[in-house]
Amino acid sequence: MSIDIFDIILAMKIYVLALDGVFDTGLATVLDAFATANELAEMLKISSSYFDVSIIGVRETVATSQGFTVPIKRLDSIKPDWVVVPAIGFKMPNLLQAALARPDIQDAAIELKKWANSGVMIAAACIGTFILAESSLLDNQIATTTWWLSPLFRQRYPKVKLDESRMIIKSDQFVTAGAALSHIDLALWLIRQASPELASLTAKYLIVDNRPSQSVYVISDHLANSDPLVEKFERWARSQLAKGFSLDQAAQATLTSKRTLARRIKQVLGKSPLSYFQDLRVERAVHLLETSDSSIDEIATMVGYVDGVTLRTLLRRKLGRGVRDLRSS
Repeated sequence: MSIDIFDIILAMKIYVLALDGVFDTGLATVLDAFATANELAEMLKISSSYFDVSIIGVRETVATSQGFTVPIKRLDSIKPDWVVVPAIGFKMPNLLQAALARPDIQDAAIELKKWANSGVMIAAACIGTFILAESSLLDNQIATTTWWLSPLFRQRYPKVKLDESRMIIKSDQFVTAGAALSHIDLALWLIRQASPELASLTAKYLIVDNRPSQSVYVISDHLANSDPLVEKFERWARSQLAKGFSLDQAAQATLTSKRTLARRIKQVLGKSPLSYFQDLRVERAVHLLETSDSSIDEIATMVGYVDGVTLRTLLRRKLGRGVRDLRSS
C-alpha cells in the first residue's frame, strides 16, 4: 500500500482531559482513532509516533462512567497543541446539571481558561461541550452540542451561539462536536488538520461515513417535550403539515399570544415557529422516504410542498443528503 502524504508537519501534542465519570465510548474512540492514525503513519513510513497523546486530569484518580480506572499522566512542561474534552457519562438534564456543579468540573473549567489564554486550541465533544461552556470560553462563539440536550445548553449558556444541527463547528480556537459518537468525527477532524489523506485512510480503516449534520438524527418531539407550550405547538404543527403554517392559528391552538409563542420556541429550540414547522415537515418527509414507496412528488404534497423539486432542495440543504441516499439508508 502506498499513499502520498506531503502535508504532514511537526508532530501534534494532544492532551485528552478525562474527568471522573468520563464516557467510556467517547474516551476510547478518541484514543483509538489517534492510535490507528499513528499505526497507519508508521506502516506508510511517515512517522513512528505522529500524534503524541496523553490522558490528563485535574484529579490523581479518575474512573469512567462504567467504573474502569483511567491511567492519568502527570503534566509535563511542554505546552500541548490541543486539549480534547470528551463527554462525561451523564446523559439526562437533571443528572448532568448536578455533575456540572462538582468541584473537579469547575477546576477543569479553570484549567481550560489557562490553556486557552496561552494559545492552546481546545476541542470538546458531546457533553464535553458543557464542560467547555462552563469556562465561559464559548461565550460569543458558534458551537454545537449533543442534540437532545440543546434546550438545556441554550438555557444554561445564553451567550453561546448554538447551532446543534451541525456535527462539527470550529470557532476561533475552539472546536465542538455533536452527540456521543461525534467523538470519532472530532478525532478525524483533528487528524485532518495534520493530513487530509491520513484522516481519510483512518476513516476507511475504522469504517466511518461522512456525517456533516446531526439534523437527520434529531427526534423533534423529544426536544419539544422539554417545555409544555412548545409541546402543544408541536402537536398542533404535526396535524397541519399538509395544510401550511399560520402563526395566528398556532397561537390560538396553544392558547397564547403570537409573541409569547415565538419567544418561548426561540428560547427552547433556538429557532422561529416557522423554522421548527419546516423541520417537522422534513422529519416527516424523511420517514416517508424510508418507509414507503410513494414518489417524491407525492411525499411533497403530503408534507405541504408544491412539488418534489422544492422538497429535494430542502432535504439537501438541511440534511446534506439526497433522496436516493435517504431511501437506501
